[in-house]
Amino acid sequence: MSVIDLGEHGADFTANPYPYYAKLRAAGPVHRVRLPDGAEVWLVVGHEEARAALNDPRLSKSPSVLGLTMLDEEVIGPNLLVVDPPDHTRLRKLVAGEFTGRRVEALRPRVQRLTDELLDAMAPAGRADLVDALAFPLPIIVICELLGIPPEDRDTFRRWSNEVVTPSGAGAEAEAVHGLASYLDELIEAKRASGPADDLLSALVAARAEDGDRLTLPELRGLAYLLLIAGHETTVNLIATAVRALLTHPEQLAAFRAEPALLDGVVEETLRWDGPVETATYRFSREALTLGGTEIPAYEPVLVSLASGDRDPERFADPDRFDVRRDPRGHLAFGHGIHYCLGAPLARLEAGIALRSLLDRFPRLALDAEPGEWEWLPGVLIRGVRRLPVRW
Repeated sequence: MSVIDLGEHGADFTANPYPYYAKLRAAGPVHRVRLPDGAEVWLVVGHEEARAALNDPRLSKSPSVLGLTMLDEEVIGPNLLVVDPPDHTRLRKLVAGEFTGRRVEALRPRVQRLTDELLDAMAPAGRADLVDALAFPLPIIVICELLGIPPEDRDTFRRWSNEVVTPSGAGAEAEAVHGLASYLDELIEAKRASGPADDLLSALVAARAEDGDRLTLPELRGLAYLLLIAGHETTVNLIATAVRALLTHPEQLAAFRAEPALLDGVVEETLRWDGPVETATYRFSREALTLGGTEIPAYEPVLVSLASGDRDPERFADPDRFDVRRDPRGHLAFGHGIHYCLGAPLARLEAGIALRSLLDRFPRLALDAEPGEWEWLPGVLIRGVRRLPVRW
């Protein structure tokens, strides 16, 4: 099978990959591609095939299948994105109790207060970068408070997180990962020494399964790392993209303003139409398998394009249309199967509160830059813009 070079499309692919995904889907649901960073992988682009791949035990999450170790796993420790059952089952069981719907709903008053404070700070200027003023600080404050991380360390975490997700240069990611590892070690030991406290990291330090099982230091470090990175980076782009989608689709914004009960529809349609995770993290074939009629050899890297799957016309009619009244159930933005995102309820809560509060506070909110001026995040993992200038 010939290799399709996605990198040849340059900045056009980064800014709007959807036409390219549509061409791939038209030719078949699974392809061998070369990514913009030069890596060659099997890319799953059809919705049904994506759903199947996300829940296929023949596709391992552990790079050890290829005899490899990812940088973050090697330095930080194992986390839910790089382990398979039974290790995944054990880790998820120990942490899942902290992300129940009831626990997340209890955060609503605090998330609302934080949002109101951020909007109060924005209001006098009449214009702002929405990412810097609201979309970033809200989820990073929430996750840092949840984990019991001091406020003065948030800016450092932002720098580390940015370098992990979209490295600025050679060695930047490694430096950030090592910095996070050292910091988390100190924080975890401090939590152990201080005893019970009302934060998630303290709860994880103290957590025991019915059989007495506890998390090891590398496991605690790995979970804290995952919660920090995944717990805010994706929500930043969900909030910013929802605002961008509404402001570039005035008829949908008008429908939402006229019918505030459409809030959940706005959030879910944003997740489907242009979700914050373009492709799920790597999977690796344990054995040769057939997916969507395509033979994938053993010991090969596989990426599932959530973005493409959620624009598949076989699953969603007129999929390129942003429609807040659509029924987007079944979208893949939070994954599928045993690796379905633990933080989905929290992301939905934060995005809903941020959107409603922002649009209520600033009824004349408008974009303050042309789409051609947006700087898109590089790579195929996180989808979004670095800045979103708005005015009111």
